[in-house]
Amino acid sequence: MKSEQGQDAFGLLLNHHFAGEACDEFIERDDGYLMATDNLPAYFAPYSEWPPRMQQAMEFVHGRVLDVGVGAGRFALYLQERGHEVVGIDVSPGAIEICRRRGVKSVRQLPFHRADASLGTFDTILMMGNNFGLFANPRRARWMLRRLKKLTSRNARIVAESLDIYGTDKPEHLGYHDRNRRRGRMAGEIRLRVRYRDLIGEWFDYLMVSQREMQEIVQGTGWRVAEFIGATGGQYVGVIEKEG
Repeated sequence: MKSEQGQDAFGLLLNHHFAGEACDEFIERDDGYLMATDNLPAYFAPYSEWPPRMQQAMEFVHGRVLDVGVGAGRFALYLQERGHEVVGIDVSPGAIEICRRRGVKSVRQLPFHRADASLGTFDTILMMGNNFGLFANPRRARWMLRRLKKLTSRNARIVAESLDIYGTDKPEHLGYHDRNRRRGRMAGEIRLRVRYRDLIGEWFDYLMVSQREMQEIVQGTGWRVAEFIGATGGQYVGVIEKEG
């Protein structure tokens, strides 16, 4: 069967997993590297099964929340139960469908960079599940951070998870880092797409950064990293606060 490109492979994965089907997700990198993942159950996991850094990160969420890359709604549902008003956004129509079926009250199919004043004002921008990556690259990150200043309240926070990619010793990853540097990119600028059965999703850019790099990107945008949750060299959460 001929593969279909530009389809909602991620959304179909979520729907099939939710229906109890056995699913295999593959992430393809633009250098041809193909990786099977076991992330699907995590998208639906309740708070009690989250890693400690994710649980601790929820303590920094306040007020009205924009859940960026809402996925299957695990964070939105938890925060709704705690009394927060949450708006979830995602580019995947299948993810939006699952969120609605699971009880997320407000979700929109919308790319992060198109979030605007029509969504209202937020007190917390939530970017969990390594979704600091949705800033795509340093230039867009700084542009988006300045844009988010206008969409957020005076004491707003960005609670964002990322992965420090420098801890690896795998040649296929180290080679990709070097390839990026030769092209004038950060080592953690990754171009990916999701594959599932005969569907191939759209390519998208994703940015993985160390804690130091997160601080450097945020500097001068009107935000500052107040603290980190989690150790260096792996997955961690940055708590980013408005300056002034």
